[in-house]
Amino acid sequence: MKANLPWTVLCFVLLVITSNVIADTFDVDKDVGEKLPITGLCLEGMDCVDLVICDLMRKWNIPGGAVGIVKDGRLVHARGFGYSDVERKEPVASDALFRIASISKPLTSVTILRLVEEGKLSLDDPVLKCLGDMKPLIADSSTAGPTEDGPKDPRFAKITIRHCLQHTGGFDRGASFDPMFQPRPLAKMTAGPADAETVIRFMLGRALDFSPGEKYAYSNFGYCMLGRVIERVSGKSYEEAVRKMVLEPAGVRRTRVGKTRLRDRAAGEVRYYDHAEGKLCRSLFADEKGKVAKPYGSFYLEPMDSHGAWISSTVDLLRFTSAVDGARKPALLQAETFKQMLEDRSGKKTRFYGLGWSVTLAGKGKPGSEKVNWHHNGSLPGTATILVRAGNGLAWAALFNSRPKNSGKFFKDLDSTMWKAVGAVETWPSGDLFDEF
Repeated sequence: MKANLPWTVLCFVLLVITSNVIADTFDVDKDVGEKLPITGLCLEGMDCVDLVICDLMRKWNIPGGAVGIVKDGRLVHARGFGYSDVERKEPVASDALFRIASISKPLTSVTILRLVEEGKLSLDDPVLKCLGDMKPLIADSSTAGPTEDGPKDPRFAKITIRHCLQHTGGFDRGASFDPMFQPRPLAKMTAGPADAETVIRFMLGRALDFSPGEKYAYSNFGYCMLGRVIERVSGKSYEEAVRKMVLEPAGVRRTRVGKTRLRDRAAGEVRYYDHAEGKLCRSLFADEKGKVAKPYGSFYLEPMDSHGAWISSTVDLLRFTSAVDGARKPALLQAETFKQMLEDRSGKKTRFYGLGWSVTLAGKGKPGSEKVNWHHNGSLPGTATILVRAGNGLAWAALFNSRPKNSGKFFKDLDSTMWKAVGAVETWPSGDLFDEF
């Protein structure tokens, strides 16, 4: 005869199962009801933004988000939408922290450019000039260890700082793979999740996908190397260098590098949810035996620091963005450096990747008359983000704690929704909400 489980044990088992399911999936209509909670101050004339954001979140089944808008260097909108933690019914604060994913790249880029301005780097310096102490990590079927040889592919020596900033370094994740999202194979070589330097040493033992400078191919790994360049040139940890050289001068105080595990999330950071069809996965951490939601163990966030691991708020991101071009003083970059950051060296494109930013030339007419929009998206399981600085004096950030299954279509919808939202504002408020945070 089977033994009956005590009622308290049964309740605990059901609670654990339910918690895992909720952490993995989310349904707006089922879990929230008719109205999403909204936090923060709404200045006069900005309520049109709230309407379109709530509609977007319902359409794409997203539990929580935050939106901030800047007009000519003034923060005129900062609102939280939906839930930071669905289980606890905690609304998203207007300055909640989110994983910003690839919006981390502009932070790395501006730090590199500051080092260039200080004369400590040149954009055309070879990356290996700064990483010369690293040796390839070669693995065969039985062993893994360092060698005294240089990179397997001699073209590594031709990769420059500029190449990495512009995704032309020779790494094509479409042709091979993205090493930043291969934690399990690397863990087998290193007896645990691999840090950033181990990933670099592993890649030094492989061939490039194309010759540096030959073409554009988006590469997280190139920015991983830039993070280590920053450490060696500045003499500080990557995070400390970015904080001292970029964040503190811009008045940014709460932005930091995030952690992988749910138990390590920062104070004020939201919880992340996979899309409704997402599955639980085996954690890459050996001490976690059960399955976890993808945002908390299917990838290793810590070594992604310089390309995708920062957490921030819309308020902090807009402080940073407004300081890059000097809309809020002091400007982080000199005028000539700022121009280089958004420059297409071919002079032939209206859409291209500059130095850490995607760039769009809009309204092109007479030479020099075009408006320059610079922007970046961020995407991880459980994370969808966008940061835009438009040529008309507006800037906005939108951060969400879930990434829809059809993320490509979602980002197009998000981009058009934000342009629709700011376009619906008839009269911009005169106040500045930066003073409230």
